[in-house]
Amino acid sequence: MTINLENYFDFLSNDDIRIKGHRIGIEDVLKYYLQGYSAEEIISELPTLNLEKIYATLTYYYQNKQYLDNYLLHLEEKREQNYQEWLTKPSPLIERLREAKANKRSEKLV
Repeated sequence: MTINLENYFDFLSNDDIRIKGHRIGIEDVLKYYLQGYSAEEIISELPTLNLEKIYATLTYYYQNKQYLDNYLLHLEEKREQNYQEWLTKPSPLIERLREAKANKRSEKLV
């Protein structure tokens, strides 16, 4: 019996591979695994998953290691880029909150 590992995942885009039936990305499972967590420990961190889905993710990882290592690196670079952009150009909500905080401080000084 052959198991089609791709049946365990939703390939939403080049930057978004999710575990089928969940909003959990494969990067979430792999992050814990690469930090040394066992499959059972990963379940304690991601309790909506089961061992079958975790082992399918790990098997998929080892069958596509170079691709998924690049995928994880790309996601990390993208997150860092988004964070740096957020630091330089915060959202309008953050700007309004900062202004409100500054106004509150100046009112206390008066």
